[in-house]
Amino acid sequence: MVTLNRSSLKYPQTREAWAKAGVTLPSFDLDAMLRKTKEALRWVHFGTGNIFRGYIARLQQDLLELGLAETGIIAVAPYDTEVVERIYVPHDNLSLLVSLYPDGRMEKEIIASVAEALRTDREADRMALRRIFASPSLQMASFSITEKGYAIRDIHGEYLEQARADVANGPEQSRHAMGIVASLLFERYRRGAFPIALVSMDNFRANGDKLKGAVCEIAEHWAERGFVPQGFIDYLNDGGRVSFPWSMIDKIVPRPSEKVAQELTALGIADMKPIITGKNTYIAAFVNAEVPEYLVVEDSFPAGRPALERAGVFFVDRSTVDKAERMKVATCLNPLHTALAIFGCLLGYDSIAREMADPDLVLLVKKIGYDEGLPVVADPGIIDPKSFLDEVINVRFANPFVLDSPQRIATDTSQKIPVRFGHTIRAYMEGKGSSESKGASGLTFIPLVIAAWFRYLLGVDDSLLPMKVSADPQLAYLQASLSGIEVGKPESYRGQLQKLLCNEALFSVDIRDAGLDDKIETMFKALIAGKGAVRATLREYLGRKGNDRDSTGTTF
Repeated sequence: MVTLNRSSLKYPQTREAWAKAGVTLPSFDLDAMLRKTKEALRWVHFGTGNIFRGYIARLQQDLLELGLAETGIIAVAPYDTEVVERIYVPHDNLSLLVSLYPDGRMEKEIIASVAEALRTDREADRMALRRIFASPSLQMASFSITEKGYAIRDIHGEYLEQARADVANGPEQSRHAMGIVASLLFERYRRGAFPIALVSMDNFRANGDKLKGAVCEIAEHWAERGFVPQGFIDYLNDGGRVSFPWSMIDKIVPRPSEKVAQELTALGIADMKPIITGKNTYIAAFVNAEVPEYLVVEDSFPAGRPALERAGVFFVDRSTVDKAERMKVATCLNPLHTALAIFGCLLGYDSIAREMADPDLVLLVKKIGYDEGLPVVADPGIIDPKSFLDEVINVRFANPFVLDSPQRIATDTSQKIPVRFGHTIRAYMEGKGSSESKGASGLTFIPLVIAAWFRYLLGVDDSLLPMKVSADPQLAYLQASLSGIEVGKPESYRGQLQKLLCNEALFSVDIRDAGLDDKIETMFKALIAGKGAVRATLREYLGRKGNDRDSTGTTF
């Protein structure tokens, strides 16, 4: 058996074992990369999960292989620091990337562009980060910490516990990810106010603004309390010195597959079994991912940047990023993913790909994508929306070897709903789209998904069996709001949805103003009617009778 570590890349016998297993090894000089990184680091990344290891780190690896970069990335774990100790340290910061093709092929490559992994809960690592941010050579700090990682307030507008403590205690004792970033930027300001780009690569619209808003809000409280000078606030708001570019990222990187782990083990690779950390992170020494990938970044880097366009990244203006992000997150991919997640859980599926063999669910996502999404999409110019949507439905979601689960996608749905559906609803409210004569009230399938989400939160599937509801920061509040509703007893619904439907934090719009509240309540009551009501209601709204044709002409 060969083990994933730096020693296995050095000796002919182990290199031969990797070759026999069909694994591509890095050809650049790892020792030189580590040395250069210590001398003049250029890139630090917050977030040590699979999207970083399977995509972002590979971009820098491509540059290293092309001779267009000499340094690696410092990875930082601001939340689940157990990942560093159980995955990064034992494998010398290496990852095995397994690219999964629809025809069953697996391409395997060792990613070696991560020079070091640090934890924000260890003082020695915090000191190392302060030194890193004090370095003039640092060009960018990027982030893949999920949307909730930027939140400093809860759904009611109150500060989260860690954020409240950071505001009160100042930069030296910060513990929330945004407080930590603010404190590191203060260190950079103190040491010379050097320029830097803070690049969110997380999966939501205007991510750069959300990052800036959280960091600046904490910093402004510090200034009010005398922890930092006004000059630091001016520094953060000077786009010529500190930028917060927007980005759009797209690559499906699901939890590590047991099947992939078994195949790697059969090839003679040791220690491939996935683990679950104490904070419920599913991770392994390998990363399995689909092949299609997109990263569009606003080209605003006051300290310069790596030549990532040579690795396939689009560098464009903010307007183009916004259009690309809206295309993906609000119309052509993420809303479909969430619809499959919610209905998949309710209907007993454990795989997105298996759902794509269900004619009802295929027709549902086509209705959401082609009928309700495309009419309000803004063409970014660099990616054709119709072709993108075709690829999502016909290739990406249907890939049987990308074993992503609806349960994973259903995680943190309250954080996703406002962007994935709220922006499209707002567009229809503003008179855009094919239902402009009716405004948002002409929508059918987006409201159906929202109604199904409330049905999902009851924790009972369509067979009336108990169903685990995925983690969500607002789960307790949402389920308390639905108290008293029983599946199989429509009469138990007594208007419990109304206070949720008017909550703009949940939907980014007031659903009553959109004219959708009555429709969603009607759908919800149908969905809780009893056993099989989810499937029956879905088919009713799809108009599924016999051999129907969908909006693209497909016959089922």
